[in-house]
Amino acid sequence: MSFLFELEELLQKRKVDLPGNSYTANLFRDGRDRILKKVGEEAGEVIIAAKYPILSELVHEVAELIFHLQVLLVNEDLPLQAIVDELKTRHKE
Repeated sequence: MSFLFELEELLQKRKVDLPGNSYTANLFRDGRDRILKKVGEEAGEVIIAAKYPILSELVHEVAELIFHLQVLLVNEDLPLQAIVDELKTRHKE
């Protein structure tokens, strides 16, 4: 799971540096509405993939959704740790 935090760091760097050849930097340049559109698209694709028995497709679409959710979190300056902490409070044993 540490990879998700590494990805967060990379996304933060892309948000600051905005390299010209980066898909992620383009999302940040285009702003919240474009990022939200991608999150919505990917969520829909997860739903469609879950209706069919091809697990590799579901894995692919869930990964896309998680990636775009992380882009959204970075765009909003909301650390992934805040989400982890919220989940922990909901699932205390």
